[in-house]
Order: sequence, then structure tokens, then C-alpha cells
Amino acid sequence: MIKIGILGSGRIGQVHAATIMRLDNAALVAVSDFFPDAAQALAAKTGAAVQTTDDIIANPDIDAVVIGTPTDTHYDIIHAAAKAGKAIFCEKPVDMSADRIRACIAVVEANKTSFMTAFNRRFDPSFAHLQGRIAAGDIGAVEIVTILSRDPAPPPVSYIKSSGGLFRDMMIHDFDMARFLLGEEPVTVFAVGAALVDPDIGAAGDVDTAAVVLTTASGKICQISNSRRATYGYDQRIEVHGAKGMLRAENQREHTIEIATQAGFQTAPTQHFFLERYEAAYMSELAHFVATLASGAPMTPSITDGLRAQVLADAAQTSLETGKAVMV
Repeated sequence: MIKIGILGSGRIGQVHAATIMRLDNAALVAVSDFFPDAAQALAAKTGAAVQTTDDIIANPDIDAVVIGTPTDTHYDIIHAAAKAGKAIFCEKPVDMSADRIRACIAVVEANKTSFMTAFNRRFDPSFAHLQGRIAAGDIGAVEIVTILSRDPAPPPVSYIKSSGGLFRDMMIHDFDMARFLLGEEPVTVFAVGAALVDPDIGAAGDVDTAAVVLTTASGKICQISNSRRATYGYDQRIEVHGAKGMLRAENQREHTIEIATQAGFQTAPTQHFFLERYEAAYMSELAHFVATLASGAPMTPSITDGLRAQVLADAAQTSLETGKAVMV
């Protein structure tokens, strides 16, 4: 039985707590939060104890911690947890600074810490199946990967100001997915972007509409499209074209009913919220963390995967600012 403490009892902490409660080989022991009421509310739902972050890390009865706190707290928590011998499941991004992630890698490696970066989309059933078909050679050598990610509406500008920007906050998932599907590391990054949805986002120094082209050393291409607005719901699609064919993962809809009348064919809207769209992925990623921790098998995505996605996000920001392709 893997005993787990959750650090951060907000929205994502609640998601992970619900998953742990459903796993036969894991137990939620304690929760913490900067806001005591949030921790108390989650503890009441789960039966876990309320402890401080420091106490959870120091607790010898806890095997692993789930880090769902704000990104600017990750660095110190990772260092403390690694030195305390805790396995770590960390929400993305590991840190806003690639150099600080490298420092985290050093302490994780020095303490032989099991570490998983929570890129949940790798565990989406459709995306995981698509990657498996690529690996099986069903479409031959990959040539072009197309990733579309569009949110129903932008977050508050107050969030934008502390998010690190669209590339580091939103598109970082797509950078990881690009690496997952290409099977090679991108070596060049070219980005364009604009504030077309909300001028206040532009005034805050960010973009809400962006496209990025990644290329690998062998010439494979990935094109990523992001928008903070999609009037029709949460838009999450992937297409991979290869030498022998094409694989496509479509949006998840609210239901599968289709109606046909004289006006034409009509289907249900896409699921509107990321928590429902990726519910299965959140379950699978934490189940993977617990299973690999119990078995000692290699844990992926690793902290190095977190670093590589961050490097791509940094390169995209530099490309946007300079108008030039950036070598990675």
C-alpha cells in the first residue's frame, strides 16, 4: 500500500484525492494547503488528516507526495521532498525556469528519487492508443503531427499575469505531446502569436492566439495551434500523418447521439471543461505513478520530460519576441 500526502487542496488536489480514494494499492494519509479551510474541506471528504506541508514531507509513514501547489512553490518542495526520501508526483510546469528545473533534477538524481511530471494528456485513452498505433508502425514513419488545443474561454487576466504566458502555461502540454508522438526531439522552434480574444491579455504582455512549428533533425514537422477561445467547447484534436497512412483523435462530445433532419445532421457539443474531458487521463496517470512506484519500473513522464517541454516553451517565447526560428 502506497501512502500518499497531497500538497495543495485546490481544484487539482481534489481531483487527485478522488483518484487515490479509488485505487486499491494507495491510501491518502494527509492533505495540506496554504488556506486551512481548503485543507479541512478536502480532509472532511476523504478522511485524511490535515497537516502542514513540512509535516507531510517529514512524516515517515508517507511514501509519496502529490504537488498541486502554485508553480513558484515547486522548487523548494521538490528539494525538501527528495531529501526526505519521498517519491514525487508534480503538476506541470515543474518550474518556470529551465535552470531551476535542472537544479531540481540534480537533487532528484542525487537522492535517487522517483519523480513523475504530470503531463496527463499522455494518459488520455485516445491519445495513448494513437501513440501505440504509431509505435506499432501502423502508419509507417511519422511525417507531420498536427495538434489543436483551444479553451472555451480565457482565464482571468489576474491569472495570465502570473501564469508564465501561453507557451509555458497552456501550450506546454502540447510540447510534451509533440515529443511523445514525434519520437524525436525537436531542434527548431518558430512561433507566431497575437492577442485577438482579449486586449487585456495583450496589455498584460501575453498572447491568446498562437501557432508554433517544430522540426526535428530528420525533418519531421509538428504544427501546434492554440487559442484561449472556442465558442463550441473544449477543442482537443490530434492528427498524425505518416508514410503509410494517417491517425486522428477527435474531440470528446457530451454524448454520441446524432440527429438528421431536413436542416442537416447535428451532433452534441464538445465537452466544455478540461476536468471532464481528461477525467480518465487524470485517473490513469496517478494509477501509473502508484503502480510504477510499487514495482520499481521506470516512471514516465520524468522530470527530464518536464525540463524538455519547458525548454521548448522558452524557445517559443523567444521566437515570438524575435520573429526568428530558435535552435533548441
